Amino acid sequence: MQPPPFYRQCRCALACATVAVMVAGCSLRPPPSPEEIRHQAVGHLRLESPWRSGGAQGAAVQDDWLATFGDARLQALVAEALAYNPDLHVTATRIEQAAGQLGLARAAQRPSLALVGTGGVKVSDMSSALSGLLALMSWEVDLWGSLRYASAAAADQLAATRWDLEFARQSLAANTAKAWFTAAQTRLEEQAALRMVELQQRLLQLAIQRRDTGPGSEQEVVQAQAALHLQRDGLAEARLAHQWARRALESLLGRYPGAEIRAREDLPALPGPVPAGLPLQMLERRPDLRAAEQRVAGAFNRVGQARAAALPLIQLTANLGYLDSDVLALKRDFENPTGGAGARLLLVDLDGAVQEAQFMIVSAQQREAVAQYVRLALRAIADVEAALAGAQVLDEREGELVAQAAAQGRALQLAQTGYEVGKRDLRAVEQERLRFYQVQLQLLRVRGEQLSQRVDLHLALGGSFGAERPLFKGEQGR
Repeated sequence: MQPPPFYRQCRCALACATVAVMVAGCSLRPPPSPEEIRHQAVGHLRLESPWRSGGAQGAAVQDDWLATFGDARLQALVAEALAYNPDLHVTATRIEQAAGQLGLARAAQRPSLALVGTGGVKVSDMSSALSGLLALMSWEVDLWGSLRYASAAAADQLAATRWDLEFARQSLAANTAKAWFTAAQTRLEEQAALRMVELQQRLLQLAIQRRDTGPGSEQEVVQAQAALHLQRDGLAEARLAHQWARRALESLLGRYPGAEIRAREDLPALPGPVPAGLPLQMLERRPDLRAAEQRVAGAFNRVGQARAAALPLIQLTANLGYLDSDVLALKRDFENPTGGAGARLLLVDLDGAVQEAQFMIVSAQQREAVAQYVRLALRAIADVEAALAGAQVLDEREGELVAQAAAQGRALQLAQTGYEVGKRDLRAVEQERLRFYQVQLQLLRVRGEQLSQRVDLHLALGGSFGAERPLFKGEQGR
């Protein structure tokens, strides 16, 4: 007894599907590894050598740099920024979008199923005209790997977006720390400017007394008035700078920018030397460069997808249904359930113009991804070298200003002694005191720059601000 046609069709479809699965299971050409990308892109720079700027420590870069400042309030502020900063939330949503794109790419590799139902009645006698249920299945056989390349490219994009988020987190922590230090610095600058205004007011009073008693002149009074206006302008500028610094910090924290946050009353001490490792190790650590590596891999997979898309497309189809009617007469040999299977061969773009243009586009995008990686790598190297060199210069400036402050303090002490024994007048003492405050103000600014430069160095080296450093392996899905 011969099996019904429906079962013969199903067996034929199953055999075709088995062969298609075996053919489609061929492995793809893998993209270059991160080590290969780094070697091909910047291998000529000999990044195994130490940093060119002096003062760099050769030990491996350490994480948890935020704790080195010993400021519990700062750590709480960074946690607040990570929770409420709107820019970080924008970056986080891109991960969801990339995950959705990966889901679409993987769904395209699976058979698509559709269920169709129909029904109707004859109005005169309410008999069934035609009713039935039909299940349809179609599957594009990924013979050349086009769909798998697309899925791999989507997985690379998801991994790159995750690294983007990690770099955004590190940048936000660094910017929060710098804003916190700047708020403290501007607060101290405002206090110093206020002391200098008060001192200049005393100098003006002394100039007026000298003019009234004979030794002084109107010119000295006018000069003291001009100097007082200059110091008051500096105080107004310092107050505005402190307001801006607090508003900038509040914006990072996701708060209302009302300049209401209270800054710390001093600057923390600069931590000890920072282990900087080697340039090549920095490229392996920085999240933005890891994201660029993933984009190079994704561009490679899109080139593979374009190559495969130029080849013939095979699609398998199958259907299974049940039909019934009280009005229409079905063929005698018709049997329920009914079904069928088939295959289609589609040759796309016979002249190859569209596919050639598409391949040209993705090839250019691949070269662009490599060029972007080189650009980011050179910029990252420059960031570290600039931070190291800047730290050296600031250390030298701090040493000179400390010595100058000591000398100016000694000059003030001598002027005070001369005034006490009657050799100097009070105006000379106050002038020396004003110069001493000016040196202290300059030293304060240099120490604030040192703290910001230290944060920039940590960010440039790729060290994580927390104790644990997340490592995203990325979705493989090959």
